[in-house]
Amino acid sequence: MGDLRSMPVPDGLDGMRIDSGLSRLLGLSRTVVAGLAETGRIQVDGSLAGKSDRLLGGAWLEIELPDAEAPEPVIAGPAEVVAGLTVLHSDDDIVVVDKPVGVAAHPSPGWTGPTVTSGLAALGFRLSTSGAAERQGIVHRLDVGTTGVMVVATSEHAYTALKRAFKERVVDKRYHAVVQGHPDPSSGTIDAPIDRHPRHDYRFAVMQSGKPSVTHYDTIEAFRSASLLDVHLETGRTHQIRVHFSALRHPCVGDMTYGADPTLAKRVGLSRQWLHARTLGFTHPADGRHVEFTSPYPDDLAAALEALRDP
Repeated sequence: MGDLRSMPVPDGLDGMRIDSGLSRLLGLSRTVVAGLAETGRIQVDGSLAGKSDRLLGGAWLEIELPDAEAPEPVIAGPAEVVAGLTVLHSDDDIVVVDKPVGVAAHPSPGWTGPTVTSGLAALGFRLSTSGAAERQGIVHRLDVGTTGVMVVATSEHAYTALKRAFKERVVDKRYHAVVQGHPDPSSGTIDAPIDRHPRHDYRFAVMQSGKPSVTHYDTIEAFRSASLLDVHLETGRTHQIRVHFSALRHPCVGDMTYGADPTLAKRVGLSRQWLHARTLGFTHPADGRHVEFTSPYPDDLAAALEALRDP
């Protein structure tokens, strides 16, 4: 008798094949997992499972592992269930998530809240081990207060390829933002360097000494007091969209850090900036095909839009 493991199937593995899903969960090769299935050592909800059967999130999983092959699941940092963190897509190289508000990309000094990496660990995902330990798998970031689509690398090859793609600016990053007033022109480009604010550590500003920063935008819908914009980032500086539109005197609605009107924010029920990573398009590191993922507006941003449409 080997080592018997019993656990519910993590929701993040829902729909995956037994061999690929349990390979990810247990840190074993697909071949080993397939062998366990073929010898009747894997049961799902009391029934023997074949290597190509599909996993069902929440189903009860029982695995008999040979004693010499019974590692603990390999996870990225401390596992912590993150409410609202949704997996949009996963395969052997990447996992694409819809990040909720109030969640950081990865652990950092002074941040004690939830993170994408800990949430993925709780779902049973193994992330790429490339990069600093606290940022394993992370190839780009979203601010804590910004929601939307984010890709994380689960293989070393994907980590290298995606880091290069972001650095070379060949990833299509599109955000939707609601800014105060009506930018003139209604479609345009903001080309202004960004650096740390000289007096506020946590803020950034347009500064002559800063790094080149380019933001393209188009107006999707104009309201009486604000505009919904489609924003395409050419560069990816920290707080870039928030800083650029604040410099134009059109801060994101609800973004008090960068000069938004608190009265308007209160009227539309926002306690953070109206900024959402809407779509992410890139070359898949496994086969070179172009993939694109889209995130729906979360409830607070959708409600604020309706309030602006019906003043």
